[in-house]
Amino acid sequence: MANDGSPVAGATTEQPKPSAAKESNFYQKQYVSSFVEKWDELIDWDSRSKTEGQFFIDLLKEQGKETVLDVATGTGFHTVRLVEAGFDVTSCDGNAEMLAKAFENGKARGHILKTVQADWRWLNKDIQGKYDAIICLGNSFTHLFREVDRHRALAEFYAALKHDGILIIDQRNYDQMLDDREYSSSHKFYYCGEQVSAAPDLLEDNLARFKYDFPDGSSYHLNMFPLRRQYVADLLKTHGFQTITTYSDFQETHKTEDPDFFIHVAKKEYVADD
Repeated sequence: MANDGSPVAGATTEQPKPSAAKESNFYQKQYVSSFVEKWDELIDWDSRSKTEGQFFIDLLKEQGKETVLDVATGTGFHTVRLVEAGFDVTSCDGNAEMLAKAFENGKARGHILKTVQADWRWLNKDIQGKYDAIICLGNSFTHLFREVDRHRALAEFYAALKHDGILIIDQRNYDQMLDDREYSSSHKFYYCGEQVSAAPDLLEDNLARFKYDFPDGSSYHLNMFPLRRQYVADLLKTHGFQTITTYSDFQETHKTEDPDFFIHVAKKEYVADD
C-alpha cells in the first residue's frame, strides 16, 4: 500500500510493528481491493451454506424477527442468505470495498441489496429506523482494539434495536489460542475454503495477527484483538442485554469441544427479576 507501512499482497511483504497496528481503524488499510476479491475463496459460500445450515435463519424466525441489520456484511454471504429466506435486510459495513463486493454478489444472485457504509461507533448517524435484529458475524467485532470503541459500538447496536430486539455476535475461540498458544481449524465452519491457509503468525494477549495464504502465492494479513468468550458475554450484559445464550459452532455451549467459534445471542427485551 502507501507509505504508511500497511500490508499488501505478497508473502515477502514487511509487516508494521505490532504496536503500530493495534488500532480499531487498521482493518481499513488491510482490506485492500485484491484481498476483498479473494475473500470468497476463503469463505466458500457453498461449503459454508451446507455446514452452517439453517442456524441463523431458524433462530431469527423462532424469535419472530423480520427486519435485520447486518453490520458486518463483508462480501454479503449472510445478507444474501437471509434475503433469500424472506427477511428484510439492510447491509452495513465500514469498508467500502467489501460493501461494493457484497452488492455485486447480491446482484449476481438476483438481489439488489440495501447497503450503508457506516462506522459502528456512529452507526445511528447513518442508518434509518430500528431493527428486530442485528447480526455482527465473521469475527468482525474483534477489529475493535480499544475498550472505549467496543463500548461505543455496543451502545450503538443497542440503540438501533427495537425494544425486544436481539443481537447476534460471534468470535473466534481465542480462549484456546491464548491458553494453549497454538491454533488449529477444522475448516468445517466459517472459513471453509480448503485451498486457503489461515493461521496467526503473531499471537499476543492483545493482538492476533492472522496470515492468509492463497493458492496463487499471495498472502494477506488481518489484525484482531483476541477477545475471550466470558469477556464478550459480560460486556453485552453491561450494555443492557439481559439474556445471553452462547453457542459453540452452532451447538449449545460446551456441547462441542474446542470449537472454532462462539456465537452469542443477546436479547434486549427487559425481563423483571422475580
